[in-house]
Amino acid sequence: MTEHVWSYKSTSGHLAGTDLTGYKVEATDGGIGKVDKHSDEVGDAYLVVDTGVWIFGKEVLLPASTVVSIDPEARTLYVDRTKGQIKDAPEFHRDSHLGDRDYHQELGAYYAATRFGLPPL
Repeated sequence: MTEHVWSYKSTSGHLAGTDLTGYKVEATDGGIGKVDKHSDEVGDAYLVVDTGVWIFGKEVLLPASTVVSIDPEARTLYVDRTKGQIKDAPEFHRDSHLGDRDYHQELGAYYAATRFGLPPL
């Protein structure tokens, strides 16, 4: 069964209600920034990551399903995408995209495709 892109994997170690703000985010090939905002909402869980200098202060939105593990002691979470895959995702603008169903659908399709190494739709 394929888990929903906007839900945490049961194996990620995520505990509902845990404040992930400030946690470092590690892609498969290195750090990408820190969690600035997150949602635990069922079916709409996500992370907003401040990328700092990595992509010139932009933010990225990561669906919760990209999280593979969380290390609460190190305040670090690990995602199963490369920095390139994250950088190439549809551009995120917090003011217009957080509640935008069309954007969430586009981003969800992108991350679903990259999970299996497929080209984005």
